[in-house]
Amino acid sequence: MAKLGFIGVGNMGGALATAACKKVSGSDILVSALHAERAETFAQEHGVVASTNEEIAKTAKFILLGVKPQYLDDVVGEMKALLEERTDAVLVSMAAGLSIAHIADLMGGDYPVIRIMPNTPSSVGRGMTLYEANDRVRPEDLEEFLDLMSGSGAFDRVPENLIDAGSVVAGCGPAFICLVAEALADGGVACGLPRDKALTYAVEMIAGTAELLRQTGLHPGALKDNVCSPGGTTIQGVRALKKGGLESCMMEAVLAAFEKNKEFVK
Repeated sequence: MAKLGFIGVGNMGGALATAACKKVSGSDILVSALHAERAETFAQEHGVVASTNEEIAKTAKFILLGVKPQYLDDVVGEMKALLEERTDAVLVSMAAGLSIAHIADLMGGDYPVIRIMPNTPSSVGRGMTLYEANDRVRPEDLEEFLDLMSGSGAFDRVPENLIDAGSVVAGCGPAFICLVAEALADGGVACGLPRDKALTYAVEMIAGTAELLRQTGLHPGALKDNVCSPGGTTIQGVRALKKGGLESCMMEAVLAAFEKNKEFVK
């Protein structure tokens, strides 16, 4: 029996499958995709096993559903008969907006389901994954799953009604921060820096600042104040950002993503 089966190795499924390779033998990881060549390519690149949805449903203990929300019902429906023959499988959904109850209902309402919302930094071991599980998931199985996926980064168990809100911060946030990194680099180029150096400085600064926030536990405002000397250059940049509405734009981005997410809720 394989330990992990990934149905879909796109952005999120691929990120988690990549992370899983740090902890789990490639022979214990099965991957499938809508187009078989995608699974084959991924398997060759990461040393895992290219498979099919049917084989994963038959043999994988933890079946990670990395398909888009609008396709998940059909994918589970096609595997239902095979899954009903087993007593040891756990479905793990990463589909935005689809509740644990909805996934379980697809299997007749009484099936072990873990719901996770990861992010793309999981592929480099710095992910932030929110999760919850129904009472059909045995504690030892949940513990095993978290251990198998520990190479992806941090996990935080939250009430399911908070997962969607958390996902637009942790899940959508990398795209927002990439825009910030790109804008900082563009500013550096405008000041005369070569493009490659400007981008390196922006990326390393973001990584270092995130680590500083994590290690100190200080409020971002306090760390911001530490950089702003009276009458100095940084406070003038902060003034320009506040005038341009950076904080409001970030909040609106989170709220816009949250509202879009509601369209998938079942």
